[in-house]
Amino acid sequence: MIMHKVSRKTSYSNSTCKMCAKDREALIIQYAPFVKYIAGKMAMKVPPNISLDELISAGTLGLVDAVNKFAPGRDIQFKTYAEFRIKGAILDELRGMDQFSRSIRKKIHAIEAAISSTDAKLGRPAEDAEIAREMGVGLEKYYELLADVQGYSILSLDEFIKAGSDNTESQESYKNQIRGDKTPAHHVDRMELRKVIANALKTLTSKEQMVISLYYYDELTLREIGSVMDLTESRISQIHTKAIIKLKIRLKSYYEQR
Repeated sequence: MIMHKVSRKTSYSNSTCKMCAKDREALIIQYAPFVKYIAGKMAMKVPPNISLDELISAGTLGLVDAVNKFAPGRDIQFKTYAEFRIKGAILDELRGMDQFSRSIRKKIHAIEAAISSTDAKLGRPAEDAEIAREMGVGLEKYYELLADVQGYSILSLDEFIKAGSDNTESQESYKNQIRGDKTPAHHVDRMELRKVIANALKTLTSKEQMVISLYYYDELTLREIGSVMDLTESRISQIHTKAIIKLKIRLKSYYEQR
């Protein structure tokens, strides 16, 4: 991981806690490689038709926004604040591209419905063959469907905190995190959500849990995970996509009950 620190020479106004124009420019230049690093990591998770330059451009706007709005007096490091802004700007750009066609969204919804229905009928997490049977397709066709929607995963974790058809809840949670304006109610909500996510992860198979852990916590690529687990990259992609859809179902039900 590339690490950067705000230069100690960077001066701030005691009265406004805002950086002067010269310091802002210096900070943008200093963190430009960090934008490329984040964009490069995210580019490995999206369809190949999306160029790295587009992600870097969006991330740079996020960095500029972070530099302009950062208040050093608050209990958060600039690097952490900037990372939220950069990733958020890139995710917004990806949403704007509407990379998933109507047919892809239809497939995603069909898989989600089949998993939910099968889990409810069996009273336990369904196996691949059982989900395929619920959809009325063979196992290989089911795997093909997972491959078709694999690009969906880049936005999916961010979508978990989406409320309804708009993005109000997601934006609210996002702003709370980067502002650090935590009230006792916010703390309780975050602790409750962590518990829900932990319980949702427990419903995944051991392979799915390992893929999620290696991908999001250890930041390995799908190819690297395949080498670790002695599986093909395409099979890892299928496991990852299925795990993400399962997690989204679990967390979606949580927000619908609130």
